[in-house]
Amino acid sequence: MNEKSQLLREFKEWICFVSKIREMDWQIKIAEDKWSVHDIVSHILLWDKYFYEAAINPILNNMPLTLTQIDFDQFNKDAVEFGKTKTKEELIEMTIQYRNMILQSIESLEDDKLTKEYADGEFTVISYLKDFIWHDQHHVRQIEELKRRAK
Repeated sequence: MNEKSQLLREFKEWICFVSKIREMDWQIKIAEDKWSVHDIVSHILLWDKYFYEAAINPILNNMPLTLTQIDFDQFNKDAVEFGKTKTKEELIEMTIQYRNMILQSIESLEDDKLTKEYADGEFTVISYLKDFIWHDQHHVRQIEELKRRAK
């Protein structure tokens, strides 16, 4: 299996995980003064939406990237607030939709676009996948630990 296939397979795992935790109580916080499961899913969803719209889709369509310097804390706060306006089912649906759009777009990219440096060397598709696979897995571990404690 080549690197692209392996990374796409790992990146897709978030969809399976979100579906697997559908029956969980998403309002439980992972720890005191930390996010709930609902907040985490909303957070990842909005990062997916941002990167799809600002990077992946533009690369696919040979357009300039619109990535900007983001205040991560504010972005994450906004993601939590966004999540409060959505039901669990809406978040699941949007999570699957955006993650699949990213997966399909990257799957269709020519190999040279995977390692090409965009935004003055700030972004490559391969590094994006690796970073967000790590990010997904970080939050999966948090939620899995919460599930273990709740038993």
